[in-house]
Amino acid sequence: MKLIDVPLPEVKLIEPTVFGDNRGFFYEAHNVAKYKELGFDLSFVQDNVSLSAEGVLRGVHYQWPKPQGKLVHVLQGSIWDVAVDLRPDSPTFKQWHAEVLSTENHRSYWIPPGFGHGFAVIEGPALVTYKVTEFFHLEFDAGIKFDDPDLNIDWPIQNPTLSGKDQNLPFLQDALASLPKTGDL
Repeated sequence: MKLIDVPLPEVKLIEPTVFGDNRGFFYEAHNVAKYKELGFDLSFVQDNVSLSAEGVLRGVHYQWPKPQGKLVHVLQGSIWDVAVDLRPDSPTFKQWHAEVLSTENHRSYWIPPGFGHGFAVIEGPALVTYKVTEFFHLEFDAGIKFDDPDLNIDWPIQNPTLSGKDQNLPFLQDALASLPKTGDL
């Protein structure tokens, strides 16, 4: 298992060791001991699974208070997965980074608490699973418009399919007062 740094220091890409032959492949998507060796001493409390058609965009979501760290993994298809720093007092506030997660690369993406998360399905259907460090709380569920000009995320799909919720998310400027501070995490 290998940890790969990305431009946002707290966000990480994890590449497993894959064992394959003519029968298929095997890898450990999560191993507590190996994650600890990599510097991740995390407790996950819930596993989530979503299935999305090609062209679907989900996000940019976060939960506050009671923020969730997310370890995202794709079991089928391919997504363009985005982490956005939504902590107004962070030196990387409003910066984002995206990685392709797919059936072929087997990678996982660590998105820490205080970051927004979204993904676009570039090859579908996409079966996405993610472990989270905090339970989902409907009353704390929040998000920012995917096409917010303050974030300027360069999504790889045009005219995405959005949920009603995602169509009605606020712009970053309108959500500033409710965003987490680094000291609150």
